[in-house]
Amino acid sequence: MTGFSPGNAWPNVSVIVATRGRPQLLHRAVVSILGQAYPGALECVLVFDQTEPADVQVDVPPGRRLRVLANTRTPGLAGARNTGIAATDGALIAFCDDDDTWQPSKIAVQVELLERSAADFAACGVRIHHGEHVAIRIPPAEVGFDDLVRERITALHPSTFVIRRSALTAIGLVDEEIPGSYGEDYDLLLRAAKHGRVVATAQPLVDVFWHEQSYFAERWQTITSALRFLLSKYPELSADPAGRARIEGQIAFAEAALTRRLDACRSSLHALRGNPRERRAYLALAVAAGVVPAKSVVRAANRRGRGI
Repeated sequence: MTGFSPGNAWPNVSVIVATRGRPQLLHRAVVSILGQAYPGALECVLVFDQTEPADVQVDVPPGRRLRVLANTRTPGLAGARNTGIAATDGALIAFCDDDDTWQPSKIAVQVELLERSAADFAACGVRIHHGEHVAIRIPPAEVGFDDLVRERITALHPSTFVIRRSALTAIGLVDEEIPGSYGEDYDLLLRAAKHGRVVATAQPLVDVFWHEQSYFAERWQTITSALRFLLSKYPELSADPAGRARIEGQIAFAEAALTRRLDACRSSLHALRGNPRERRAYLALAVAAGVVPAKSVVRAANRRGRGI
């Protein structure tokens, strides 16, 4: 491994995995976390949300630790992640969704990147799996707040996040007020980019699996409420025509999926005024008109490694 100063000790890493009702997928995720080729200490903390904590039968190698907790904060993903953060003391905090997996070199590569760049927040590329389809998404080497206002970069997935604990005083914890915890990762990215540099390695070190069990696959009302919450929380989103159009297009699609045709048409028109090329608005109009089912559009996008 190159790029890390031998005079420094490898920092301890606390990996938070929020989980609910997916024991087989969770087992696969935990094996990939504990199997990291990382010279420093690493603990994996499983936070069971709205379910009873259960042991995961895996081998725990030397230098690794596995703990099981119950979510003691707000029910949902945000509260579960914050429960894990509060219960750990690693210098670095990482997230992994319970249905995703890491490549063995993930943490070592990202720690080297953090040390080399002096940044507080690192991500990496992803391979997005949907059925037999695999799409590779590579993030920019560095993104700023304005970049994230204009675009929610798919490659910056929460299972790639590694954050210095010392930076959380300025960045803040995961926002537990976001409806249903939808978009909590995007909110955290926005705050991190306001605080400092968000860097990423181009290597696709995380395998992200989209499937029928994905928690936000069809929770359209929650998605609509959360997106409106984010618009109200960040005036910058409303002020940027393309950024606002993107979110209004997402809202329009969710309203179309809920068969709220009039609301979907209104939101689509608002989006197109801000950005006539906003594809989500056109998709929402097609769904609202009954031309194509919302599920078919989502599946087609997911096969290409994209969301709506």
